[in-house]
Amino acid sequence: MSNNKVLFWSFTVALGGFLFGFDTAVISGGEQAIQKLWSLSDAMIGQMVAMALYGTVIGALIGGIPADKLGRKVTLFWIALLYLVSAIGSALAPEINSLMFFRFIGGLGVGVSSVVAPMYISEISPREKRGRLTALFQFNIVLGILIAFLSNYFIGGSGENWRWMLGVESFPAALFLVLVLFVPRSPRWLIVKRGLIEEARDVLKIINPSTADNHVDELLASGSSSQESSFYEFISGKYKFPIILAFLIAFFNQLSGINAIIYYAPRIFEATGLEESIALLSTVGIGVTNLIATLIGMAVIDRFGRKNLMYVCSFGYIITLTSITVTFFSGIGSGTMLVPFLIFAFIASHAVGQGAVIWVFISEIFPNNVRSYGNSLGAGTHWVFAALIAATFPFVTGILGAGPTFAVFTIMTVFQLLFVWKMMPETKGKSLEELQSLLINQ
Repeated sequence: MSNNKVLFWSFTVALGGFLFGFDTAVISGGEQAIQKLWSLSDAMIGQMVAMALYGTVIGALIGGIPADKLGRKVTLFWIALLYLVSAIGSALAPEINSLMFFRFIGGLGVGVSSVVAPMYISEISPREKRGRLTALFQFNIVLGILIAFLSNYFIGGSGENWRWMLGVESFPAALFLVLVLFVPRSPRWLIVKRGLIEEARDVLKIINPSTADNHVDELLASGSSSQESSFYEFISGKYKFPIILAFLIAFFNQLSGINAIIYYAPRIFEATGLEESIALLSTVGIGVTNLIATLIGMAVIDRFGRKNLMYVCSFGYIITLTSITVTFFSGIGSGTMLVPFLIFAFIASHAVGQGAVIWVFISEIFPNNVRSYGNSLGAGTHWVFAALIAATFPFVTGILGAGPTFAVFTIMTVFQLLFVWKMMPETKGKSLEELQSLLINQ
């Protein structure tokens, strides 16, 4: 295997994850200045921030279509272009409607990227390194979030500096646009969708010359080499088991409360009695913890397997969320760093388990001919529930209180543990074609 070339391809495509994270987080540094500049109501600024999320949901739901029809590489090029147009357009926006439009365009890029990037990496990775290489996507998301926060800090939020905050994304977007030209087309897409066996064989020889011919034969013999597939075939019932798996892992990812905690961490910390400045500073701990734990998850995912990491994640979820729930109901630790430290532990559990596993697992469990639709289903489920929870969390906690809200999250993580125990297969060390034969018609 040409380790360097495969690593370069994987890193290049994972830049889509970096831009995903950066685009998601960067708006936090400029939204107050934007509201002041154009005298926007709270409802209007909320819609401006949410526009990217709306685009993300749509992009995730439709992202499988261009990946299937045009190919992974071509779709990645258009993703990079969406990011670039969004960054430049947002920085130069003359009024709020233009800004909202360009933020929506960036959201489309985020959504499609969450479908296509991990799918491509899984398809060009050797089975023994597929987990850590695909997890590069999640690592880059986390890194992008941190870089966005640092960029916002150094640029500053006064005056029209928000334009520079949003515009700086154009530099990594342009780099992504150029580098993606140097990655090959997915060998599995070439065979399954275009019948271009020799071009696929050339790519597979770069990955591992000794197994290339066997991989081609395996693909052709897998029964997935028909160039025609459709959404109707995808929902026919043949792929019921991987569809259920993709839906549930994405569902439990969000019903753990992960995005609610990330989006509203200062609000949660202040609810425990912490001063605003300490609450804001504590959010830095979330970013650092997320990055370190993601690195750990990447390092061990191919050694210990996806299922074992999900066990660690589930038990970590249950312990930390139960403890947080108890603190809110009892008032224990009010005004101290107890809840922030429990949330750091929750973030670590997530990053090692769900954070490292979700994009890898969804990209592995679907056959070659419907993988694009499967990844859209998984990513779409993730983003729909992310949007719903982000939109309702302040309202629900305002009515029920933090204790009952976190109790719901705790209960859902118990169900995740049951899902991992009873349903989740181990995909470590198996080729994508082997997984196809194991998971279809279950």
